[in-house]
Amino acid sequence: ARGKSYHDLLYVRAGKLDMAPDAVVYPRSAEETLAIVQLCAGEDIALVPFGGGSSVVGGVNAMTSSLGGAVLTLDTTLMTRIIQIDKMSMTARIEAGIYGPQLEEQLQAHGVTLGHYPQSFPYSTLGGWIAARGAGQQSNRYGKAEKWLVSARVATPKGFWTTEATPASAAGPNLNQLVAGSEGILGVIVEATVKIHDLPERKDYRGYLFKSFAAGVEAARRINHAEIPVAMVRLSDAPETYFFQAFSSSGSGGLKSRLRAAYLKMKGFNEAPCLMLIGHEGPKETVIWAQEKTEDICKRQGALALGTGPGKRWYHGRFDSPAIRDPMMDRGLGVDTLETSTRWSNIANLHEKVSAAIADAMAAHMPEQHARGIVMGHVSHSYPDGASLYFTFIFPRQLDREMEQWQAIKRAASDAIVMNGGTISHHHGVGLDHVPWLAEEKGEIGFALLRATKREMDPNGVMNPGKLLG
Repeated sequence: ARGKSYHDLLYVRAGKLDMAPDAVVYPRSAEETLAIVQLCAGEDIALVPFGGGSSVVGGVNAMTSSLGGAVLTLDTTLMTRIIQIDKMSMTARIEAGIYGPQLEEQLQAHGVTLGHYPQSFPYSTLGGWIAARGAGQQSNRYGKAEKWLVSARVATPKGFWTTEATPASAAGPNLNQLVAGSEGILGVIVEATVKIHDLPERKDYRGYLFKSFAAGVEAARRINHAEIPVAMVRLSDAPETYFFQAFSSSGSGGLKSRLRAAYLKMKGFNEAPCLMLIGHEGPKETVIWAQEKTEDICKRQGALALGTGPGKRWYHGRFDSPAIRDPMMDRGLGVDTLETSTRWSNIANLHEKVSAAIADAMAAHMPEQHARGIVMGHVSHSYPDGASLYFTFIFPRQLDREMEQWQAIKRAASDAIVMNGGTISHHHGVGLDHVPWLAEEKGEIGFALLRATKREMDPNGVMNPGKLLG
């Protein structure tokens, strides 16, 4: 009935069930899915595709269509077969309801991997990754969903739609790009052919400490421009570096912490260093060469090499962060995240403006005069021309006005993103939360094109009402 957004948690914790579907169906095949889709289209029943339910933007909430009436949720998680692995072409044909761990377990038994590891990996499905245009933590090596999607089969109100499966084509626009990011408004993704890779011979994850966020950004930019094969480049700003260092060192001795601080001061680091994690995956020789090259670039920007310790700690706990949200809410704290992307030339400006907008909005909606929130961010999912910025904010909850408080912060952040050259979402998707900002980003003609596609594919508007286009 709901996903995992902050406002979803508020409703669930308050016991509100006003957005529950009238029924949930569990098709076991593409053919059963198509029959359900076409039945709903014929009877004007709203249909919400549902995989792992990990959307953090309201993408799977059960809403009725503009015609009113019943709403049905279609759970895809009984469709979990890996239909074919083509090692000669390095592709795999897979049903869309399979969860991440199940998918990787089966692929790795054949010596291959998709390599898509979002933070929601244990709780999300292949179809959801494609529908949300998602990104895994190692997207520098394996690509976002729209990059590894080769072909999709979609059950639509007008029948099955299968996109082209060639490695390249000049036969008009690539329609895979309409499926990736479609968020269930055109139909239900029932199957996908995806790119796969040999299992990496070696993995190497290391930490580097920079004296400033700007120095770290410059290192990330230079690594991308040098075309060094990396799996991940993740740079935390000073607040995030401090926050996670405090968490990881809780319970450690005071003497050890003082010695560490004294050593950093001697090396010229101030009170606000920034941690970068760099990951390499692939053939042994390639990983060794790439690690040496990236370390050289980092050191040229004044970084202190921390070795593999920080990388190993991050890697082993990389799916754990969402688990801290409920305990923090139990203690009166709100926690939410949002993300965007922009060009390298605008990274510093966008980081500053969005951080300030969130901080100001939190300060204006505090339950007590002297209460304070925390805004922290990191650069990730980097490209030759830019990178993603991911923000986390923690704030004391206004228990009598929780929804209004969150909406004010979210609106301020989203306005700042759009006004300062960022996309409204890099990999979370639009869902319900980002609908008010999509038309401005796409432009009048682009938005009209999307609406026309929706009308053509789903004339009665039954597919996932209210999402993406509103």
